Amino acid sequence: MFVSSGRTRILVDAGLSARNTARKLQEIGVALSDIHAVCLTHEHSDHTVGLDVLTRQHAIPVYANRGTADALAARGKAAAAAWKIFTTGAPFDIGDVRMEPFSVPHDAYEPVGFVVHGKTPSGSDTRIGIVTDMGMATELVRQRLKTCQALVLEANHDETLLHNALRPWSLKQRISGRQGHFSNTQALTLLEEIAHPALRAVFLAHLSSDCNTPEHALSCVRDGLLARGHAHIAVESTFPKQISRLFELV
Repeated sequence: MFVSSGRTRILVDAGLSARNTARKLQEIGVALSDIHAVCLTHEHSDHTVGLDVLTRQHAIPVYANRGTADALAARGKAAAAAWKIFTTGAPFDIGDVRMEPFSVPHDAYEPVGFVVHGKTPSGSDTRIGIVTDMGMATELVRQRLKTCQALVLEANHDETLLHNALRPWSLKQRISGRQGHFSNTQALTLLEEIAHPALRAVFLAHLSSDCNTPEHALSCVRDGLLARGHAHIAVESTFPKQISRLFELV
């Protein structure tokens, strides 16, 4: 995910190869040399696969908590990284952007979501919430996300598609468990609980390739919010092989 204040440009996670990351950034007129930092949510490979090249060849600093950094070090990953260790729950600044990491339930060493704080060109405060992997919504998650103007929120699976998928039962249990991944229905339920007039956009993220589709996710979440009177919230999907719509708070 690419987040920019105009002056400060940040990648949240590095789940694509460095080459693919560079290509996707180029589509929006940004070069890898423009990136000031990578902020990691957790150590799983689908969030860190590009980290070695990004740190070795491009010398981009990496912000992570101690649990994530140690987990990657134990696997010999990102050995050349210029680590910037943050404490979960304690905000930190990168340029003119403030990152607020908060704990989320997922089967990783110390997984976090982020609230990204910045200002619009007119000087208004902005809050963007990012939670990509989460098994359940805690009260802490609700509190952190409830005043955001935009969200990137996991909608990993459709519960029926997961149940019918050709996957081991143990994997299905892990995915649907309290430390696993959010379903479309869970995403809708959380949004119903935290929706407010200033929430303008929700991007559904981390969709499973065989247990979900953009159509299933949007049908559940977008239609569900419309039915509950939240027509002001734009709901969009993200994609594994193409960039999503760019969203700007002005």
